[in-house]
Amino acid sequence: MDLHHRGAAALTAALIALGLPAAPASAIVGGAETEASDYPWLAAVGSPLFLTRPSGQFCGGALIAPDQLLTAAHCVAPARQVPRALTVTFGRTELRESTGVTVHVNDIRVHPDFHDSDVDGETVHHNDLAILTLDSPQPGPMLEVAVPQSNSGTILGWGATSEADESNTHLRTATVPLVPDAECAAAYGTAFDPRDMLCAGSTAADTGQYDSGGPLLVDGRLVGLTSWGKGAARPGFPGVYTRLSAVLF
Repeated sequence: MDLHHRGAAALTAALIALGLPAAPASAIVGGAETEASDYPWLAAVGSPLFLTRPSGQFCGGALIAPDQLLTAAHCVAPARQVPRALTVTFGRTELRESTGVTVHVNDIRVHPDFHDSDVDGETVHHNDLAILTLDSPQPGPMLEVAVPQSNSGTILGWGATSEADESNTHLRTATVPLVPDAECAAAYGTAFDPRDMLCAGSTAADTGQYDSGGPLLVDGRLVGLTSWGKGAARPGFPGVYTRLSAVLF
């Protein structure tokens, strides 16, 4: 099935360095560069031990309370015993710079029903949600979680701009269509579960490698987190997101 996990090789290098097991390894395809100052609630999630990427970034996240950040569980679950190995950076447009504010993580709370399933030999994430408690509260603003009320959304991330090029380190954004559940099920079969997932994206715009945990916004409110998908912007295979209105705990 060739599913593409949109986190990084999440903490692989960092956790190997710590002697811990690593989780499996999405930038925005299409769209345009944007500025982090326009999204003060948006965070780059990473670790100084993750040397593969500038700023140690491997995923994204969204602030929902002064010290609470939502991200994808598959990004951070392997670090539950060492949360302070993770860093969260706000206000950094270009990962190669040192701008913005970086704080550490005090606690990682993974959704109690987070698990992986195997579909045709590939790993699919279910209830892919974690809450990071930050060691320094942020002034906000914070995002509100909502049920999508329209058929178009916005994605954000520092990830790859194509399957063939993962060198991007600049924040990008794109507008994507929300895809009906029936269409997503037709694409992914039993791998897609509408109880905790929703789909968005097209051949013109999608999330990619190093975008996991980043936001899917509809009308300025948070409706999903980038989770997984088959490739990036492939015909007939939209990106799959955690359905936050169903799984937020």
